[in-house]
Amino acid sequence: MIGVMGDCHDSIESMEKAIEFFNEKGVEMVILTGDLVSPFMVESLKKIKCDLKGVFGNNEGDKKTINMNLADMDAELVDFMEMDYADKKLAIYHGHDPSILDSIVKSSKYDIVLTGHTHAPEVTMDENTLVVNPGEVCGYLSGARTVALLDIEALDAQIHEL
Repeated sequence: MIGVMGDCHDSIESMEKAIEFFNEKGVEMVILTGDLVSPFMVESLKKIKCDLKGVFGNNEGDKKTINMNLADMDAELVDFMEMDYADKKLAIYHGHDPSILDSIVKSSKYDIVLTGHTHAPEVTMDENTLVVNPGEVCGYLSGARTVALLDIEALDAQIHEL
């Protein structure tokens, strides 16, 4: 099981709830879909009890310091990530350019595309590609603080409200 979260927007309390949820569930990895925002958020990320992967969103203020602070976790955020995991090909992109996101999804290159930006939780299939937006950890726009649990082998994800 993989934990997916994004759009944290400097809400330490909400992100720590998400991390606590993922640690309780025993996820194998946490994937961040962007908009952590500030370097001070990294201290909370260090409470994750598994590997962290992820991408920057469109609101990160100091990417260099974020990655310097992530170095002792052996983690680094990038603008776009693709990875192989459990015989599946994943793409991770924040989604702030809808045409790029659409091209990634429609490429048929990926089994799973993880995204964010809209703050709206969504799990859909586009042809043979599972598209997952975990919603917003911060809860600022919708009032709901959400994350996703991704079952890679079943090619399925569930949204969970914190």
